[in-house]
Amino acid sequence: MDKSPDAFRTISEVADDLDLPQHVLRFWETRFPQIKPMKRGGGRRYYRPEDVDLLKGIRHLLYDHGYTIKGVQKLLRTNGNKFVAAIASGDMATMEAIMAANNDRVVEPKVVSPDDDQIVGRPKAKPSGRFFGFGGGSEDDSLEVSIGKSSIGKEDRALLQEALFDLLECKRLLDQVR
Repeated sequence: MDKSPDAFRTISEVADDLDLPQHVLRFWETRFPQIKPMKRGGGRRYYRPEDVDLLKGIRHLLYDHGYTIKGVQKLLRTNGNKFVAAIASGDMATMEAIMAANNDRVVEPKVVSPDDDQIVGRPKAKPSGRFFGFGGGSEDDSLEVSIGKSSIGKEDRALLQEALFDLLECKRLLDQVR
């Protein structure tokens, strides 16, 4: 006898449905705070239909589209649970509506602390198309950052950080293939 579509599912039922081991679902709970199964006595997990839809979306993004966990986390932060669930079901109308609503929101300017300058992987300045001082750009790069005995302009530093991020992503992809 099959369960109702609105019935809660055990972790074994969800794991079988998604063709994943149960430990992967438990791991995802640690990485995605949006996954919150109801826990009963003895720690038994019961997943709501919304939880199952979200898990299907996460699985689809990770396994079928090649997203990283950080990439899926970012999608969840920016677009929400319904967007990721809609990706798995192929509901284009919902996805487009959520994206349109997110584009209409006013983005608050972020206050950057001095510690943020040490984060690798995020460009601090918009790339200008020039390559570390060659091929255009203004000559008045007066904003200099001192590193050791040499100094690098902020825009050049941002380009270096962007290149480092790209190289790290390439390494991750190569490690996956091996």
